[in-house]
Amino acid sequence: MHPPALIFFHLPLPMTLSVPAPSPVHNCRVCGGPVRALFQGRLLSHTVGYEECPACGYVQTEQPHWLDEAYSQAINVSDTGILRRNARNARLVIRILALVGTLRGKVIDCAGGYGLLVRMLRDSGINARWADPYCDNLVARGFEAQAGERADLLTAFEAMEHFVHPAQELAGMLARADHVLVSTDLIADPAPQPGQWWYYAPEHGQHIGFFRPRTLVWLAQHLQCHVHSDGKSFHLFTRQPLPRWRWKLARHTAKLGPLLARLRLRSLVWSDRRLMAGEETAG
Repeated sequence: MHPPALIFFHLPLPMTLSVPAPSPVHNCRVCGGPVRALFQGRLLSHTVGYEECPACGYVQTEQPHWLDEAYSQAINVSDTGILRRNARNARLVIRILALVGTLRGKVIDCAGGYGLLVRMLRDSGINARWADPYCDNLVARGFEAQAGERADLLTAFEAMEHFVHPAQELAGMLARADHVLVSTDLIADPAPQPGQWWYYAPEHGQHIGFFRPRTLVWLAQHLQCHVHSDGKSFHLFTRQPLPRWRWKLARHTAKLGPLLARLRLRSLVWSDRRLMAGEETAG
């Protein structure tokens, strides 16, 4: 029997719209159940069908045959918020580490991109490592995670909506850490029409799946873990449940991260420089 999933919600570039098109029977890429057609829209130069799973609430594109084109550049040109987002995420990661009692633990950023988050975390004193199969590590070189390396916390910011098989990807992350922090914007119910929600991201074609609260609950139950969510964008999967007040504290105390870094951590900037310069060896 699966343990109960804990979920704490505090909820409450246009695409061309068309009527749902008849299509072969498809299955949900999260739970495997049958899906129903929603509408069609544009992704890049393609007319793409969108489908919804009545069982788990997942909304997905048709089988994404355009991904080679979409990932000709891993970081899309419209991602103008990349620096601001990584600075915010670095503060959140420090608070989450404090929340789970591993402030001096290891973090692996599984969707590391150019390495911005890893470098920011190391600047603050966090032992962070980079991993990303689709992007070059530009600013955290020398601090790559090894295949299968375990950590106290794995992060995957703005990655879940890219996954072709989300359950398998999340299972792989939970095999490497007892705490997995992800971000992805939850989709409303009913689903917004094309052109009414920016997160469909028609200009780059990389967003192929969208989650609802009950989708996260299904994933947690399926993977025998717990999920804690802000009901909007940030979601923490854990092997053990966390008190609600601690999760709320970690989310709503933005100044806590820098304070913890100043009081309890020591920046790795200088020691990393010496290591990369060959002046000392890795401990």
